[in-house]
Amino acid sequence: MKEFDYVIIGGGCAGLSLAYELEINGKLKNKTLAIIEPRQDYKRDKTWSFWKVFNHNFEDCVIKSWNNFSINTSNGFNELMTKEFPYQSIDSGKFYKKINTKLSTNSNISFYKDLIQIDYKDSIVFNSVNDSVIDKKNLFQHFQGFEIETEKDIFDDEIFNLMDFNCDQKGEVHFFYTLPFNKKRALIETTWLSNLENQNLMDYDLQLENYIKNKLGIKNYKIVFTEKGMIPLYTPKIKYKKNEINIGSAGGMTRLSTGYTFLNIQEHSHYIQKNLDNLTKIEKFNIGKKYEFLDKIFLKVLKNNPKKMPNIFYKMFECSPATVIKFLSNKSNLIEDINIIRKMPKLTFIKALF
Repeated sequence: MKEFDYVIIGGGCAGLSLAYELEINGKLKNKTLAIIEPRQDYKRDKTWSFWKVFNHNFEDCVIKSWNNFSINTSNGFNELMTKEFPYQSIDSGKFYKKINTKLSTNSNISFYKDLIQIDYKDSIVFNSVNDSVIDKKNLFQHFQGFEIETEKDIFDDEIFNLMDFNCDQKGEVHFFYTLPFNKKRALIETTWLSNLENQNLMDYDLQLENYIKNKLGIKNYKIVFTEKGMIPLYTPKIKYKKNEINIGSAGGMTRLSTGYTFLNIQEHSHYIQKNLDNLTKIEKFNIGKKYEFLDKIFLKVLKNNPKKMPNIFYKMFECSPATVIKFLSNKSNLIEDINIIRKMPKLTFIKALF
């Protein structure tokens, strides 16, 4: 069996991001890398969206950027602008193609379908696979989206809708999310923040059809792409092994209160690349203990007070958009944190704290 200096388990967003970061910074010129990934073909399967709070390697994979967004609740409509931190959506198909094209130029990089095909006992292993058992009683962000195409110009592609809570909540937290890529094409998603035990929340097709036809008033459209997923809003219990570093969601790169992961993966990949020769000696990379603490309280409130959540999200965005975006993207300072906290219902959060 062939031996490798580095092994990446999982050739998804985290695994490929790290491989690309190592490759473009010359860290694989004299080193070998094996990427363990069972899929045979890479094609678009996801849309990753985030606030661009720092530069990344995949600007050429961005489908669309927006500086304007809105939030809808039964109590009001809020339209906001943020030129400092645009909201971006990345096409995973373009992302996969860009990285795999680059990696294919280096003969030191090999793909394998299974870990048993290689000798990795002396390798540094980066694991992006969460093999823990899913606990359906925990909170998840679960969703499905249709990217639709219309015959006529319908969408205002200068603004996207981050959250529309004017829909059936069914005792949980539910909103729709609309990203207009141009005047005739948009991604529309139904999103739930709940456990996975209630099957009544999962008739996603029907939810999307009703919203598109009855809320958006679009009768004639074609579905050109469908995506579906779930993001655990809890820290998975993953066994830590010698010479193994967890990356991606397995490495705690998902912000639990939002589900945002993509930019955290890029930041972690850069950190690993810069410290590749001292990985056993440096401090473990994390999103931030402050955010772990605040998210824990926030998710307690969400779990115990789902009916209050639309108003809580709405109140949060009464702060300046830049403040909220930095907070949601792990880049806020203490004053900005305090401004966010001041908008929250004090008694509700104090109960969750204690």
